[in-house]
Amino acid sequence: MGGGKKKQSLKQMTKPKTPKADKRKERKASAPPPAKKSLGLTMPDINSKKVLGELKGLKVMTPSSVAARFNIRLSLAKTFLKELERRKMVEYVSGGKNLKIYKLSG
Repeated sequence: MGGGKKKQSLKQMTKPKTPKADKRKERKASAPPPAKKSLGLTMPDINSKKVLGELKGLKVMTPSSVAARFNIRLSLAKTFLKELERRKMVEYVSGGKNLKIYKLSG
């Protein structure tokens, strides 16, 4: 079944052997590390016209869509939407434990 090791040809015997791991290390060392995307830690200004204009462009708002639009963390987007609901700028439409859907009031 297993047999022995296969005989190498003359070309294979004369070829210098380089481990594949060394090539991988060289590639990793030469490539720059990918830039990390830093998410905002501050809530967008609720009274800003720019923020309100962005919100008017959305038919429905979920925490994930708001987080992506304003480049903020998901937990901050949830707090932002709760604050908007408290100020009666958006109204809660539906949702369960994990997903909440809001729409613009008016």
